[in-house]
This record gives sequence, C-alpha cells and structure tokens, in this order.
Amino acid sequence: MQIIPPIELASPAAIKAFQEEKLRALLVYVKEHSPYYRKQFEDNTIDINRIHTLEDLCDLPITTKDDLQAYNDDFFCVPKKQIIDYATTSGTLGNPVTFGLTDGDLDRLAYNEMISFQCAGIQQGDLVQLMTTMDRRFMAGLAYFLGLRKLGAGVIRVGAGIPQLQWDSILKYQPKYLIGVPSFLLKLIEFAEINHIDYQNSSIQGVICIGETLRTADLKPNILAQRITDKWDIQLFSTYASTEMSAAFTECDHFQGGHHHPELIITEILDENNQPVPSGQIGELTVTTLGIEALPLLRFKTGDMVRKHEDVCSCGRTTYRIGPVEGRKQHMIKYKGTTLYPPAMHDLLASFDEIKLHLIEISNNDIGTDDILIRVVTSNDSVDFLNVIKDLFRAKLRVTPRIEFNDFEVLQKIVFNPMNRKPTTFIDKRAQQNLV
Repeated sequence: MQIIPPIELASPAAIKAFQEEKLRALLVYVKEHSPYYRKQFEDNTIDINRIHTLEDLCDLPITTKDDLQAYNDDFFCVPKKQIIDYATTSGTLGNPVTFGLTDGDLDRLAYNEMISFQCAGIQQGDLVQLMTTMDRRFMAGLAYFLGLRKLGAGVIRVGAGIPQLQWDSILKYQPKYLIGVPSFLLKLIEFAEINHIDYQNSSIQGVICIGETLRTADLKPNILAQRITDKWDIQLFSTYASTEMSAAFTECDHFQGGHHHPELIITEILDENNQPVPSGQIGELTVTTLGIEALPLLRFKTGDMVRKHEDVCSCGRTTYRIGPVEGRKQHMIKYKGTTLYPPAMHDLLASFDEIKLHLIEISNNDIGTDDILIRVVTSNDSVDFLNVIKDLFRAKLRVTPRIEFNDFEVLQKIVFNPMNRKPTTFIDKRAQQNLV
C-alpha cells in the first residue's frame, strides 16, 4: 500500500496556495541569511513584500551555475559549525560546487527519498541493494541510504560496479529492489548468462534507475529500457534528481514521469528568454528549493531540458510530473541544420548488442560549426556494421556522424576514469576550442 503525502492529493489551487506561502517564507529567510540573495535584492531594487504568487517569480533574477561557482560561499545561510555533511556537484557543466547540509537538511533529504521510494512502491520491510557510491562527497548515495532507513527498508550497500559481487549479494540476501544505473543492468544480465545464473527467477522485482533516462519524450520506454526488459522481466522506475535540488522526481507504477513533491520544490520550465513554456513543451528546468537551511536556491537554472505533464496521473496524485531529461542546454548540438542532444544518440547506440563501449565527442570543425565523432568498442568492426550504425542514425536522427572503432583498453580508460563518479560517455570540446 502506497503512503501519499496529503498535499500530493490536494487540488491544484490548494497546492498553489501552499507553495506560495512557502515561497514567501523562503524570501524572508534568504533576505535575512543569504549574503548572495540579499545583495541581489538590493542591486535589483526588489521588494520581497511584493512577491505573493508563483507568477511573481518572474520578477526575481535567475541563478546560474556560474553564479554558484563564482560566489559559492555567499550562498550559505548558516555558519560552518552547523554544517553536518559536505557534498559537491559532479561538475558536469564546470567546476564542482560545494553544498553543505545541516541536520535539518539531512532530515529533509531523507524525507524526500522516503516519499520518492514509496512512490515507486518500496515499503517498510523491503530489502534494497544499493549499487551506487556513498563516498567522494556524493550526495545521491547518502540520500538513498537515509531515505531507505527512514522508510524502514533494509539496505545492502554494495556500491557501484563488479557484477560478480552484485550477484553474490543478490543470491545471498534476496533483495526485492535494486538502485543503480540502468546500463549496468545489461552487464548484470550478461554476467548472469555467462555464469548460468537464473536471473529470471531471482528475488529482484524492480529497479530504481538513476543517472540515465529510460523514457522517450512521449514517456514511452526508450531503447535502453526495452533492451533490459526484453531480457529481464522486472519493473524499471525512472528517477531524476540533482545535488542543487536536494529533491527527486520519481515515477509511480504508471510510468508517466517523475512526480513533483510540492513541499520540497517549486519548478518553472523556461524558454531561452526565461519565459514559461506551455505544458508539454520542452524548456529548461528552473527550480526554487523549499525547506533548505544551509544553501537554498531561488530560480536556479539546472541546464536540463525537460517537459512538464499536468494531466492527473492514474495513481491518484494531483501533482504534475517531469518527463525525462532530453538534453542539457549547454550540450545542444547543431549539426548540418539539425538540432539534437546527446541522450538521443546514447539511446540509438544502446540498441546495438555489438557495441560494448561508446564515447561521443563534440568539437568545432574548420568552418566553425559543430562536428560529431562517436568512438566505439564493438565485437563487429566490419564496414558493413559501420554502415548499419550510420543508416540508423540517418533514419532516426537525420544525421550521419563520424564513427571510429577503438580498442577496448583505450576507450575504457576514458569512459571509466577512476577519478569520476559516473562513466564518461560525452565530451564537449567546443568551449576549450573557443578559448584558444
């Protein structure tokens, strides 16, 4: 039985009024405690007493990743002695930013994950295997552990990678759910098949999938999700979160996008002019965090391009849902008149069993336009297979990038760099070239 917070079952008008009250309290808090936002209000002659509704958010300046990097310490609202945990962003779009969490912030983080896991159907007493790191100042692994503990679920902290260790743990402890990167599930399946493990009859019923998208823009399973479920009859729940938000959008068992938690975050989907886009249209996710003590954010532009879905979900929640990340704004590629984002290319490459590793590199060519090079490790390096890959790109994305076969040892060192928390499958060289 799912436990749903009452605010997520309220009417849209009640949710809006609830969030507006939280917003007004947040503005008072940051004006008093945040050196960065206090200066922003003064420099822009903003009277917070005139901000009453969600629509009034447009009267506030946006916050960018550049702002966080340049003025990191000025965003803190509490003295260091109140910081219990330090986390940093993964640095996807630049230098990592430090986030501190108070004891209250850790409680809020645990609550967020608890209700997110409940949304996906995890209940008190269930056993969950955690296949992600808790070290290297990584917020996600800690968040999952705290949420499962608050929920009353058992946790097996195996960490990332090592299929043999994962299967040893699954077979010994019989967890019901996994939390991990979906592409790694293909490695688990491959290991099980090679080593004659009856994975179809294992204890696993579902996976909370992190770090990679599982859905297309219209919320259908993408190629990666199909490859997994064609082999393994399990439920795959997509979840989207970030360190900056300290909140998550997780699917229920109707798989129609990640549910919004009104008590934790306000969102806007904005176009290039920072104006809201209509429901269902793509724009940049912009967030205002609620209930955070150490480092709250106003109108923070995440760089993630998503769509908002406002029709009522069959699960009974009246909250809107956020669709998959279709790309990052700074990763947008203009290639021979076509606009595309890396996730679409990752998804196509995932459709080939022969491709074991891949890396997408974007650079500026001699005439100043974008150039795409896809480096792959494959079990079939024939010209015919190369043409098959190109034909699929041409058919699905209307582009034909350069494709280069690489040795496993060469590409593995880049993709699985031990200094990085996540596999590196995309490198954007354009900014570096522009500085030369």
